[in-house]
Amino acid sequence: MKNLTANEVKLGFIGLGNIGSRIAQRLLDHGYQLEVYDRDPAKAEALAANGGVVAKNSFELASTAAVILSCLTNDEAVRSVYTEPLGVLAGARPGTTILEMSTISPETSRELHTLSAQRGSEMLDVAISGSTPAAEQGMLTLLVGGSQDLFHAAEPIFQSIAKQYFLLGGPGSGTTMKLVVNTLLGLGMQAIAEAVVLGEKTGLDRKRLLEVLSKTAVVAPAHVGKLPKIAINDYSPQFPLRLMNKDFDLILTAAAKAQVRMPATEAAFYVSSEELAGENEEDFSAVLRRMEEVAGIPNLIASYTP
Repeated sequence: MKNLTANEVKLGFIGLGNIGSRIAQRLLDHGYQLEVYDRDPAKAEALAANGGVVAKNSFELASTAAVILSCLTNDEAVRSVYTEPLGVLAGARPGTTILEMSTISPETSRELHTLSAQRGSEMLDVAISGSTPAAEQGMLTLLVGGSQDLFHAAEPIFQSIAKQYFLLGGPGSGTTMKLVVNTLLGLGMQAIAEAVVLGEKTGLDRKRLLEVLSKTAVVAPAHVGKLPKIAINDYSPQFPLRLMNKDFDLILTAAAKAQVRMPATEAAFYVSSEELAGENEEDFSAVLRRMEEVAGIPNLIASYTP
């Protein structure tokens, strides 16, 4: 299989949200011909101003692209884009490569692998680990499931958008690993929220507490960058809470099917769901504000009596 280099293949990209738009821009910057589509025409036009070509729909995009990438919100969006009558699989030519980058359930990933193969296409699930700034800087980590030969062929694309990329195994392995990674991402933020509130309520200065916490080895790099914004109560979304909440749901669904107990994850899901009930679009770090707001209210999950 030939390498998917900029001078060999034309790409199509579907889903131009916070992460997808930045990945698409990096592909343009690395010389790839790129056709783009998003339900919001304004997002597609923004890429057109930088060299992309706007498709009318996903069918049109799939009918001309040798490689199709997608970065969508959830399982329902992915199924719709790929399986609807004017969707990707209806338009894709035999031999098309699909790099599906959404955070979805492993079952949906495996289903798409099967449907793609039936249409003569080959797919990798390429789950993304990394923030919006990491996407802009080409510093993402990619978690991949599927064929080893296709994985190696796709390396030129991966190198354009990521710092590192790993093949985890067969179909669905990339999305499974993403659930593992996001378990730690979500639980880590919940742990930070509880620890910070403990410090505040026992007399520590909030701003100084957060500053010092960022210098310790116990806070993961993914969380360190959140602390300066938290210090000024800035919860503007980089990784929206609604997506973290959706991922918690995927994680707990997968755990139930595998008969794995995840009590801490269940508790974090409970808190994120409470904060999500608000009307504003927030970053997933907003669970810290939630814990500050409920401090002093009797714990509804458990109680401890020394």
